[in-house]
Amino acid sequence: MSRHTVPGRWVTVTAGYRAFVPEPLPPRMRWSPNLVRLSAEASLLLGRLAGEGGRLPNPHAFIRPFLRREAVLSSKIEGTQATLGELLAAEAGLAVRRSPNDLREVANYVVAMEHGIKRLRSLPLSLKLVREVHEKLMRGVRGDRAAPGAFRRSQNWIGDPDSTPNTASYVPPPPDELMACLGAWETFLHDRSLPPIVQVALAHYQFEAIHPFLDGNGRVGRLLIILFLIERGVLPAPLLYLSAYFEATRPQYYRRLQRVTRHGDWEEWIEYFLTATVRMSEDVLARAAKMTARLASWRRQVAGSPRAAHRMIDVLAENPYLSAKSASKRARIAFTTAQRGIETLEKAGIVEQVAGEKRGKVYCAKPLLRILEAPPRLAAEA
Repeated sequence: MSRHTVPGRWVTVTAGYRAFVPEPLPPRMRWSPNLVRLSAEASLLLGRLAGEGGRLPNPHAFIRPFLRREAVLSSKIEGTQATLGELLAAEAGLAVRRSPNDLREVANYVVAMEHGIKRLRSLPLSLKLVREVHEKLMRGVRGDRAAPGAFRRSQNWIGDPDSTPNTASYVPPPPDELMACLGAWETFLHDRSLPPIVQVALAHYQFEAIHPFLDGNGRVGRLLIILFLIERGVLPAPLLYLSAYFEATRPQYYRRLQRVTRHGDWEEWIEYFLTATVRMSEDVLARAAKMTARLASWRRQVAGSPRAAHRMIDVLAENPYLSAKSASKRARIAFTTAQRGIETLEKAGIVEQVAGEKRGKVYCAKPLLRILEAPPRLAAEA
């Protein structure tokens, strides 16, 4: 592949505005000592994260609430207001006041991620898979009018609601340049000359610069980070969630992306991305350890209780909200058995009722919810 320092070229279209066409990846970069150090640290922590994920007794159940946390925070960057607690409560059967559209957008993110992971078993990370993920993400929500699963055939741009291509803060490639840019991006996904975590940092920038869909580009771009790392075997499951860092440092996130486009500052962007990887790997490891310790403590607390109580603790690992109806379905046991297990946990002070009456009661293990909802611990300034 050709190496270059400039990120791309500006073209003036017939309508008079200027659009950005990124050059194929990878660029020619200066590997500063700090960049080398961060790359090694990020790779080490990803290895630890993969190791911990492999040791979990039920990785799918344990990862479930973390995936929903990523869905909430990635959607929040785009303006969705649903909280993690609201999403988890709604999944357990509790009626929440949040806009159904907001909850649907966040739930779609989970569906899109799970679809992408499943498809990786038979399909490489490709433009076809990207379209499928976008279709799952945008189906039935505000972006439904934005052609779910189809690359754009008209110009889009980034700016305030009243902006035009002439006044926008950024205009991605015009439609007649789009497929060439996407083809080069897809080719780069299969390059093996860079550390995977550096490669995905570059690929994420490029995807956002191309902006191939009319809506949903940010969420698809962040979702693809996880799919790339899983396909490369860096992670066995969706264990790394960078949206928490991007949301907490949103101005820096956008500024670093813009600096690549305007100044070719690849090193600053990659250092930011690697720092996000380090911090969020540490965050997931710490959060998972707290949850594991809490669940183990509760299992000891109900050691002499019927098996149903232990099954309900397993269910709490997936979602701190539960009802007898949702728990019986998730644990594949009778409604009355789930109900007895929940009653045991309530008497032990593990869960408390938060809504409902009789057969519609909903409970919450609030210590687990606090662990999941706590903001990430960040370094001084990204």
